[in-house]
Amino acid sequence: MSQSPHMSLADAITAGINDNSAVHADNANERLRAAIGKVVCVGRNYAAHAEELGNEVPKAPILFMKPASSVVSIRQGVVRPNPALYGETHYEAELCVQLAADLSAATIEEAKQAIGGVTLGLDLTLRELQAELKEKGHPWERAKCFDGACVLGDWLDPQVFGDFKNVYYQLNINNELKQDGDSALMLFPVYELLVNISHAFSLQAGDVIMTGTPSGVGALQAGDQLSLKLGAHEWQAEVK
Repeated sequence: MSQSPHMSLADAITAGINDNSAVHADNANERLRAAIGKVVCVGRNYAAHAEELGNEVPKAPILFMKPASSVVSIRQGVVRPNPALYGETHYEAELCVQLAADLSAATIEEAKQAIGGVTLGLDLTLRELQAELKEKGHPWERAKCFDGACVLGDWLDPQVFGDFKNVYYQLNINNELKQDGDSALMLFPVYELLVNISHAFSLQAGDVIMTGTPSGVGALQAGDQLSLKLGAHEWQAEVK
């Protein structure tokens, strides 16, 4: 397998790129979080998703963050906050990249060289709480940053995905296709996103960027069987 100069960081997190058997559920969370400073999320990066939620299609990337404490491995399963207290938990499947180099006011070429790992993730959202907070004009971290709100697969070698212009991924729930992602449909492609974010604030090695979700988001139910597919790779989890 070809190696990029940045593989040491991703390897330290997951105990081996593309060696999923090396990462066990009991230590997967610790390894995933080991180098993460912050998770930067991109809202409405697919026009169809913006439209399904009744939002305007943005002219510039919409950014928000999740703390490293929200990150869990998909190997741990997906745990919803108590629905009786917090309402529905919605899934949003996203292509995610992790940096292996710092970026500040970066160029496209610097962004290309900075990516150290690629995976799929779930940006989990307490949708009813988010709507309530938005209506009041309040920040909505409570709906996005709870423990377990960022579910990540194992890191993969970015060289496999070329220039990220045609990356396909899917989320299936109970063997039914729910989300069908295609990076070609992103409003703001991966490298351009990294450049844009790095001009807003500095990014550090280890930071994760969730690049936005395609249409098809919805509520999770206890017992749902999830399957995330990225190329030849697949991760499965049960909703608790």
